[in-house]
Amino acid sequence: MTEDLDIDQPDAFDPNARQFLVLPDRDAAEDATEELSANHPDLGELEIVRDALAGEDDAEDAQWLVVVEPPEDGWTSGLLRALDAIAAEHEGWREEG
Repeated sequence: MTEDLDIDQPDAFDPNARQFLVLPDRDAAEDATEELSANHPDLGELEIVRDALAGEDDAEDAQWLVVVEPPEDGWTSGLLRALDAIAAEHEGWREEG
């Protein structure tokens, strides 16, 4: 007998959510932005933002974010994998916002 279990599983992704590439420094953020712009011009203008860690004043304790707005047709799993790969290549990761 198969029992239907109610397991909380997050949605794979929100096709209209803003994405953030979290990167260790400004150079990595600029390089990732250039790569994204060249490979995915449909993403439009990308924004680089410094994100200081809570309670830290030292610039060494900051992360840099590349803010990526969703494309007109929404995110595809392939495009999100491309964002993940670019973030990982620059020693970072992707977060959904």
